[in-house]
Amino acid sequence: MTSIETGSGSADRVIESFHNAGNTALESVRRFLDTVNGVFPDVSANNGPRQQIIDSAFKMTEELVGTSTQLAQRIVKASQDALGEVDKRAGTLSDRS
Repeated sequence: MTSIETGSGSADRVIESFHNAGNTALESVRRFLDTVNGVFPDVSANNGPRQQIIDSAFKMTEELVGTSTQLAQRIVKASQDALGEVDKRAGTLSDRS
């Protein structure tokens, strides 16, 4: 197995981990909203406490997912940069042979 194949497998595992974390976050929000719906009656007030709590939960989830996405992008970028450096060094060494 080459280092690129290993790197690709690692990238797939990182991506899968972030995907699972996102799904877990969404499921947590669903359970939270179920709780809110069970506790607060649906009083068609556009800006009532129930709606504020729901809006806050969605904002929190958006921020969490956005932060996770940024982290994943940084990890992928750092990995690509590292692989690029390895490739450059390997090319330099093979030129010397």
